[in-house]
Amino acid sequence: MSLKARLAREIALTGPMSVADYVTRCLHDPRDGYYATRPALGDGGDFVTAPLVSQMFGELIGLWAVETWNRLGAPERLRLIEVGPGDGTLMSDVLRAARLAPGFLEAVDLILIEPSGPLRDLQARALAGADVAPRWVRDLTKVETDAPVVLIANEVLDCLPARQFVRTDDGWFERRVGVTDDQDLVFGLTSITGGFVRPAFEVEPGGVVEISEQQAAFGHDLGALVRAASGAALLIDYGRARPEAGDTLQALRRHAKVDPLDAPGQADLTQWADFPTVLEAAVRAGADVTGCLGQGEFLRRLGIEHRAEALIQGRPDAAPVIERQLNRLTAEDQMGTLFKAAAIFSPRSLVAPGWDA
Repeated sequence: MSLKARLAREIALTGPMSVADYVTRCLHDPRDGYYATRPALGDGGDFVTAPLVSQMFGELIGLWAVETWNRLGAPERLRLIEVGPGDGTLMSDVLRAARLAPGFLEAVDLILIEPSGPLRDLQARALAGADVAPRWVRDLTKVETDAPVVLIANEVLDCLPARQFVRTDDGWFERRVGVTDDQDLVFGLTSITGGFVRPAFEVEPGGVVEISEQQAAFGHDLGALVRAASGAALLIDYGRARPEAGDTLQALRRHAKVDPLDAPGQADLTQWADFPTVLEAAVRAGADVTGCLGQGEFLRRLGIEHRAEALIQGRPDAAPVIERQLNRLTAEDQMGTLFKAAAIFSPRSLVAPGWDA
């Protein structure tokens, strides 16, 4: 029985399902969930992430990690953590760039947090010859706090789903996933049973507000980790830098948007990162936070334009490709503005690299 059929039967028996629960099932159902069975990254897959656009992205994140380690006093022990490492490309580039820093790799205990079995296999293959052998843990709460941490989370928040609430002329309702008599999945509005606080900003009738308990919990866990261990966490994702309304649920299959209800488990479902909620939760856990920078501005502060020039000097024949990659990562009409970077750090004196430029 397909995931769609199983979800339809479950909804018929127990009632409409929240958008957050639906997305979680589509992504992580053990039998048919997208990440549990068929994640497809890259040009030949369903979507492309920044590390797959160019090696420059991962190299600069590696230099960010090294600079953070230096600002911590270059401790002899450091936990380098990546949450959601994809196919391992980003961490492979990070470790290659970090070879330039004497002592860094010798200090590193490399930890990967990845729920997907197929992706763990890809990560193991990508890092098989790395200078540091990785180990996997289930979640942030399993990371020891007896050494400083430097954590990277690229395109993780958008995989942590949100419930959706809709303002109508008759008040607020929750959007949920129901089922028709023909066993097709359909969106509908239901009464709110809890977990909703009327937003402080104005929402016109028909407007959608997304609230992600998972993103808030992730922010709290990050804040608690860096507060207890010291260090910094870097978040890069596409999303909102201020509270605002908007329906951001989308499904991608072979780089094209498809109906999120059409084929559960066969497409990547995402919602925008809610940076204000994540950072506020980290502050409540005792950490300090930066504001948001556009990805383009953040990478420029780290020196991506100089890195591109150096690559072109070494490979003049590759100049057009490198320039296209630079544009894809930094241009306002590409990933430069929609994608944002923010950091969570402790102690206060650390100041995350990139925000003191």
